[in-house]
Amino acid sequence: MSITAERKSALIKEYAINGTDTGSPDVQIAILTERINNLTEHFKGHKKDNHSRRGLLTMVSTRRSLLDYVKRKDEARYSKLIAALGIRR
Repeated sequence: MSITAERKSALIKEYAINGTDTGSPDVQIAILTERINNLTEHFKGHKKDNHSRRGLLTMVSTRRSLLDYVKRKDEARYSKLIAALGIRR
């Protein structure tokens, strides 16, 4: 369900705004999207895992808030980000 350190560092390199960036909204959204996708796969085999489902809903809400922030600040960056991550909106 969690992502590996290698995958996380690859996401940070891909979505970072500058070289030392690890906490920008773009990076946070990319990491949350990866975790959400992993949990979605988990639920295909574990339909009754309600504790993890609550965590999933929390992650989706956090990602939505971050996406709203990016949209407020820079609409072009928002459009590029959701296209790159394959998020429907």
